[in-house]
Amino acid sequence: MRYTSFLSAPTTSRSGLLFIGMDVHKDAHAAVGATAFGEKLFEINIENNRNDFDRLIEQSKSVAVSRGLGLVFGLEDSTAYGHRLAKHLFANNLMVKTVPPIYVDRERKYETHPEKNDLLDAYAAAKVLIQRIDTLPTYRITEQNELGKEIKDLTLDREFLVKEQSRIKNHLHRLLHKAYNSEYRKKFKDPFGVKSLKYWLTHPLPAGQKEKGDILGTPSILKNQIKRKVRRLMDIREEMKEIKIELESLIDLTGQKITTLNGCGVTLGSKLLAEIKDISKFSSPSALTKYAGLCPREKSSGKTFRHIKSKSGNRQLNTAIHRIALSQISRSGNATAKEYFQRKISEGKTKAQALCCLKRRLVDIIYMMLKHKEPYKKELHIVSQKSAIIHTEI
Repeated sequence: MRYTSFLSAPTTSRSGLLFIGMDVHKDAHAAVGATAFGEKLFEINIENNRNDFDRLIEQSKSVAVSRGLGLVFGLEDSTAYGHRLAKHLFANNLMVKTVPPIYVDRERKYETHPEKNDLLDAYAAAKVLIQRIDTLPTYRITEQNELGKEIKDLTLDREFLVKEQSRIKNHLHRLLHKAYNSEYRKKFKDPFGVKSLKYWLTHPLPAGQKEKGDILGTPSILKNQIKRKVRRLMDIREEMKEIKIELESLIDLTGQKITTLNGCGVTLGSKLLAEIKDISKFSSPSALTKYAGLCPREKSSGKTFRHIKSKSGNRQLNTAIHRIALSQISRSGNATAKEYFQRKISEGKTKAQALCCLKRRLVDIIYMMLKHKEPYKKELHIVSQKSAIIHTEI
C-alpha cells in the first residue's frame, strides 16, 4: 500500500500525505489526523498499550486509503512515554517524526483564543508536522541510539543519587553539630570519607555523653538519626560504584573510546554519549556544535553587526563539554589545550571568549572520535563537505 513507502523519506508532496499529530502522555495518547491544508479528518484517544496502537494504525490507514494519501506520524515525545508507541509504528513500516514541544507550544499560542487540551495539542503537533516535515528529525532504531538511551537512564540515576547524597550530607552536618558541636570537623579532614563514616556509625555520640549532657536533643533519637544517614550515604556510594561499572560496560558495547580524551572520564563520557546518541545524525562538526548550543547567534541591525552567546541547544551536552574544557586548562590538564587557551587570550580575547574557542575545538575532536570510533590522538583530520582541513588536536 502507499503508506508503506514513507519509512525513510517522504517521496510525495505535502498534499499527498495524511499528517497524524500526537500528544503523548504516561497512560494515554491523543491523535489528530489532518490534511496538508489543516483539515481535520479524525480524532482519537488511545491508551498506552499494543492493542490501542493497532487500533490507531488501523483507523489511520483506513482514512489514508479512502483519501488516497500516504501516512506520516508526528510525536511530541518519542523518547520517554512515547518511545513504546514510536517503536511500534516503526515496526509497522510507518514514518515517525519527532516534534519538539517548543514548536507545539508556539503553534498553540498563535491561536486567537489559545486553549489547551490533549486533542488541541495533537492538532498543533500535526500543524507543526505539516510546516516542518523536511526539517524534523526522523525516528529510527539503531544500536547506537538504543545504547545511548540506556546510558542516559543510568546517568540520570547517578544524578539523582548525587543530589540525594548532597542533601544527606547537609543534614548529617547539622546532626553531627548537634552531637559534637564544632569538634566533629577537627576529628577528620573529610567528615564524609570512608574512615569517617565508619567512625560515625560506631560512635554517633561523643564518648562519655550517653546521657543528656552537652548534646542538643534526645540522645537516643539523635543517635539513630545519625546512624540512618550514615548508612544511607554508604549505600549511595555502593550504588554509584555499581552504576559506574554498568556505564563502563555500556561504553565498551558502543565501541567508543571517548574516555581516552583528556578530562573526560566515565561520568562525562557517558554524558556525551547519552546526549549525542548516534553521531551519524550529525553531518559535520558544525552541526554538532549548533546542537550543543556553542554557535554564536547573530544579532545585527542596520550598520551594526554583532554576535551574542547562544542560550539554545542541548544544555546538558553544553555543560559536559564545558567541564571537559575546564579540566583541560587546569593545573594537571592538557599542555596543548592550555597553550591554545593562552594564545587566544594574547590575541585580545577575554578568558570567557578563549574558553568558547577551546570548546568549539573540542567539539571537532569529539565528533571525529565518535564518528570513527578512534581513541584520542595527537592529530585528527577533519574533512568538511567542501575541503579537507587538518586540525592539530589538543
